[in-house]
Amino acid sequence: MNQPMKDLNPLEREAFLRNCLQELLRGETSEGKILTRLRKKILGMNQSDYAVLVGLSRRTLSDIENDTGDQSLSVINAAFKPFGLRLGLVPTHQHLLVDVVKNMPDTHGSRKIAGFKRTQTL
Repeated sequence: MNQPMKDLNPLEREAFLRNCLQELLRGETSEGKILTRLRKKILGMNQSDYAVLVGLSRRTLSDIENDTGDQSLSVINAAFKPFGLRLGLVPTHQHLLVDVVKNMPDTHGSRKIAGFKRTQTL
């Protein structure tokens, strides 16, 4: 199994999470693949242990990670909750998605959103 990223500092873990989300928003990966990567790389957990953590069966977790099945929104949100994520409405047209993200208000004080990348300001 891959080495978990427990030794990374919070900013490095956030960068990994941000990269995963960018890939998802660009259509390069799926929600299930992202969940698998996060579970393995950030927590270093197997499916059985993670399923217990989030209160799902291992089979349901496997279905989510394999992008199969027909889970409810609340079940999928339970699977992503430890990473501070939930499913939501995302524009299907790339230009609208870029426009929405680019024009988000600065809600983090010293951080600004630029495209899909967060940059620090001095």
